[in-house]
Amino acid sequence: MINVTKTFLPTIENYNAYIQRAWDAVWLTNRGELTLELESKIKDKYNINHIIITNNGTIPIQIALKLLGNKGEIITTPFSYVATTSAIIWENCKPVFVDIHPELLTIDETKIEAAITSKTTAILATHVFGNPCHIEAIEKIAKKHNLYVIYDAAHCFGVTYNGNSIFNYGDVSTCSFHATKIFHSGEGGAMFCNDEKLFHKLYYSHNFGHNGPIDFHGLGINAKISELQSAMGLAVFDNLEHIFDERRKVVEFYLKNLNFDKVTTMKIREKTEWNYSYFPLIFQSEEELLSAQKRLNEAEIFPRRYFYPSLNTIDFVNGASMPISESIASRILCLPLYVGLTEVELKLIVNLIN
Repeated sequence: MINVTKTFLPTIENYNAYIQRAWDAVWLTNRGELTLELESKIKDKYNINHIIITNNGTIPIQIALKLLGNKGEIITTPFSYVATTSAIIWENCKPVFVDIHPELLTIDETKIEAAITSKTTAILATHVFGNPCHIEAIEKIAKKHNLYVIYDAAHCFGVTYNGNSIFNYGDVSTCSFHATKIFHSGEGGAMFCNDEKLFHKLYYSHNFGHNGPIDFHGLGINAKISELQSAMGLAVFDNLEHIFDERRKVVEFYLKNLNFDKVTTMKIREKTEWNYSYFPLIFQSEEELLSAQKRLNEAEIFPRRYFYPSLNTIDFVNGASMPISESIASRILCLPLYVGLTEVELKLIVNLIN
């Protein structure tokens, strides 16, 4: 069976070496040495100012919205994982959708200003499949209208834009370290921030608001990662270059061997060093997608309709019509992409689609 993804596992010896350190320290949570080391390694590798590793990838969005959303309207994309929209509603804000670019798949920055009202407090945009939004345009709009910018960069570990880590853009940037991601800690995530004062608020917000053992800076929640998760993160981090290299080979095979007469894939934004996080295939119609999916499933190959459906159509949202997002969502299929896919398996996938 070939699934859309497969969790990368380091050797058990590699993982156990880190676990042993947690055992020796008798320190399993509350920002132990493994968590601090993982934060330091990520900061150093990608030249990041501030990072807080968390217990999943959704809670950083929730914390950012709690601090910056002010229960207002949040301009966002309908083409993302449901967590992006759910977090907005969960934090008592209102999602206001803006349609997407048909080739880049990110929020269409030319349509953002028309959606701004006196109630708008922030823009929450997704770098789709690791493909950056138009950062310069969004920053200009945000400054003009005094809005915060939060980036859902769940798919973006290792991505650089204009020579800088994608995590260094926006007021807050977030990432997922879920087991299905390129870099993972089993379950986990992170939030990134350049501003010292805002970082201080993010930091205490993720640890119950603590200022020492008995005092409090303010309201907080428990978003801390455990040492067991950080151990997995460190072991995976040791294998990063191998992971990127193997995924690149899979993407290059698809690009070389798929017949693009009747299908397309995502266009990567200029000035981007991409991370090979997903390989989305866009069919001419939903019928053609379903036909290809049926052939693949019959061969025990399971791609994923991702993202589907367009978030503006979900019952608890009732958003306005977003024609491009709805069309893309109905025709997009993410192909299997992970370390360990063989050439025989890739040929089978390609032949069934072609």
